[in-house]
Order: sequence, then C-alpha cells, then structure tokens
Amino acid sequence: MKIATFNINGIKARLPRLLEWLETCGMDVVCLQEIKSVDDAFPRAAFEDAGWHLETHGMKAFNGVAILSRTPMTDVHRGLPGTAGEPDPDNPQARYMEATIEGVRIASIYLPNGNPQPGPKFDYKLGWMERLYARADELLAREMPVVLAGDYNVIPEDIDCYSPGQWADDALTQPGPRSWLNAYIGLGYTDAVRQIHPSGAHYTYWDYQRGAWPKDHGIRIDHLLLSPEAADRLTDAQIDRMPRGKEKSSDHTPVWVDLAA
Repeated sequence: MKIATFNINGIKARLPRLLEWLETCGMDVVCLQEIKSVDDAFPRAAFEDAGWHLETHGMKAFNGVAILSRTPMTDVHRGLPGTAGEPDPDNPQARYMEATIEGVRIASIYLPNGNPQPGPKFDYKLGWMERLYARADELLAREMPVVLAGDYNVIPEDIDCYSPGQWADDALTQPGPRSWLNAYIGLGYTDAVRQIHPSGAHYTYWDYQRGAWPKDHGIRIDHLLLSPEAADRLTDAQIDRMPRGKEKSSDHTPVWVDLAA
C-alpha cells in the first residue's frame, strides 16, 4: 500500500497539476492539506471520474484536509477530538481527519503554523500539538497500523533546513514544537523518511520567494509518522520532488511510504 501526503496549497489553483501527478504516481491513498475549499465546492467529480474515493473536511479560503483512496473508506472522522484552545470554538479550524482503508488507520493533518511567536497563534499551535499527542496515543491502543500523514509545520532538526540561522526565530524550529514532535516518536511512532534516509538533507517545502526552489533552499515539514504495526511493514519512503518543479505548482511536494501487505 502506497500512501502519500501532499499539501496542495489550494485545490482549485493546483487541480491540473494534482490530477497530472495522480495519473502516474501509483499511490493507493493520498492525504491532502490546505485544500482551501468548503466541502460542497470541492471539485469531487474530477477525482471520482478518475476512479478515486474521496472524503473532505474543508472550510472557506483557509486550511482544509482531504483523503483520496483507490478503495472505499470506513469509519471516517473529521476534526481533532477536543476543542480546547480553538480560536473560535463554534467554528473550529478544518485541520484533521481520519479514515480506515484496507485495515490501516490513516490521518490527514494540517498542523498550525504558529507564527508570529511568541503570541496567541503559537500558543494555539502548542495546544493543538498536545491534543494530537492524546489522539496519537489513543490510536496506538487499537493495535493496528496507523499512519499520521501531513504538514506538521515543524522542522525536526537543523539538518532538515537549508539555513538554520535564518529560521532560528520561526515557530517551525522552536523547542516547544520540536519537543512535541519528538514526543510522538517517544510514544512509538516512526518518522518514515528518517527511517529510510537516516542522514542528509531531504526537503519537502520551498518558498515561492527568493529563488528558493532553483537554489534548493528547502525545509522538511511534511511527515508520515507510523505506528509500530505500520513501521513493521515499511519498505520504502521517498520525497517526490518532481511536482514542485512544475509551473503553477504547490510550494510543497508529495512525500510517500510503501507498506508491505
């Protein structure tokens, strides 16, 4: 089973590029982030006509996640449990959804950016990561393969950033978010890319500004964390840089894992 995560940065703006990639990528499941669309306005037909099952959790203009699957999904859950810390509890941000596909529990995650820090946005990020920790722990109790896939907006270590000094004051590199990411790993989750590529710089995001892409000034913030049952099946994990080089591309690129049957 090949599972990818892809922050698409606006489904309507990237639809041609996404459909183009889906035709040849060979994925079984694709978790999308930043769809920036309410559910009713999502271009479902374009994916269903291509043979994909689709579930979305969207909101107008911002955030939003989705899951595409070649086979039907069951037990679809939208929203991270618990609303404490939401900027607007009556209109929570669409950042999280889960589904079970072929016996694997898969989550699509768009974690808050947290800038500027310090401040309320950074506090919200830390609170959200604490809630994710509780959910990740609950999922381990199911004793089934679990894949937590998405844009975590956390640079795990300095090696995951082209210029650590330039990012030293950014929310993505602060000790708090890094500690929470390490806490998920402490629960028993595996950083799939680092499991396959234990050394070297491997980037998943390049800013549109300052020639970041041609200069390879990237960062690694898109991650797939695997429960022990999923990690036991891991055969490969890669970053597909090809889509980032396309015209009108997302500023992120897909990251994927392959789990043996």
